[in-house]
Amino acid sequence: MQAEGYTAMAILESIRTWARRIKRDAVMLWFARRHPDTPFLAKALCVFTVAYALSPIDLIPDFIPVLGYVDDALLLPAFIWLAVRLLPSKVILECRAQAEEWMASEKGKPRSYAGAVAIVTIWIAILYLCWWWYFR
Repeated sequence: MQAEGYTAMAILESIRTWARRIKRDAVMLWFARRHPDTPFLAKALCVFTVAYALSPIDLIPDFIPVLGYVDDALLLPAFIWLAVRLLPSKVILECRAQAEEWMASEKGKPRSYAGAVAIVTIWIAILYLCWWWYFR
């Protein structure tokens, strides 16, 4: 019985560690987008990923069963992974250090209102396309 409790605690700690790394890497991408050694494609992906990660509005709202958490659990880590793969290792090391320093001093999650505007714009475009397709 005690081994089961230990296993559950170990799993929860693994999830917490993973979530902290995701949060740190999202902030790291914020710094990487401004780094002079970041290639253009990586900068564009960093901007998109950070806007999406820090937007207070999700592309797929969390109240939608199962799908609502797919974007948080799969899409965001996939975008971060791809962006990190496109970054030079020197940029990753410098920007991760900046992100860790920023997170230690700020103690909060930054918000991107530009990201929220982008997500709302995407939803409006999707709704308009659905309306147009239905009534054409």
